[in-house]
Amino acid sequence: MLDVSPAVSPSQSDVRVRGVHHLALNTDDMKMTVDFYTEVLGMPLVHAMKVPPGTARGNPPFENLRHYFFDMGNDSLLAFFEMPKGAKEHGDRDALGGMQHVSFATSAEIAEGFLTRLQAAKVEILGPLDSAPGLKSMYFSDPNGIRLEISWRPIDHDADVHVIDSVAQRKAAAIRELQTLNDDPAWIERVTRNLA
Repeated sequence: MLDVSPAVSPSQSDVRVRGVHHLALNTDDMKMTVDFYTEVLGMPLVHAMKVPPGTARGNPPFENLRHYFFDMGNDSLLAFFEMPKGAKEHGDRDALGGMQHVSFATSAEIAEGFLTRLQAAKVEILGPLDSAPGLKSMYFSDPNGIRLEISWRPIDHDADVHVIDSVAQRKAAAIRELQTLNDDPAWIERVTRNLA
């Protein structure tokens, strides 16, 4: 178990990420993936490369893989590795350690455009539906079987999307849930210190 006692845990003001740089997913058909993400979801391709042979980092264990990057908006990237056909099985999105789905934030107006584009591409859609108080979503899968979601607040307008606000919770409600996980008051206070 990870030891994150207060003595070793940096405060949020000391260490903080800025957001998602890129999310790396897998495909075994890069052409199909490029077509879906550029044409249906409108994410521009911004970098197309092959991973150099012998590169040992967090990449899949294959040489010379295609690794393409798409602009998700708001200065963040969606990336795909192209696995050799038949080299890996399809993943179980509900398995531990697996990625269940990716949710893309947008405004109410742009969500309508996504709905139209997905319907035109004959993509099966669940929603739009209420996914949380004040938050709407529609769910669908890309051609690789990766579950995707478009999320928006009906009150957000084109240039005014607030992701954190869409899920922000009052401290008292968070405490009630957290007490079902751990009833240590010091721990609960520490993890809820940023909630109002």
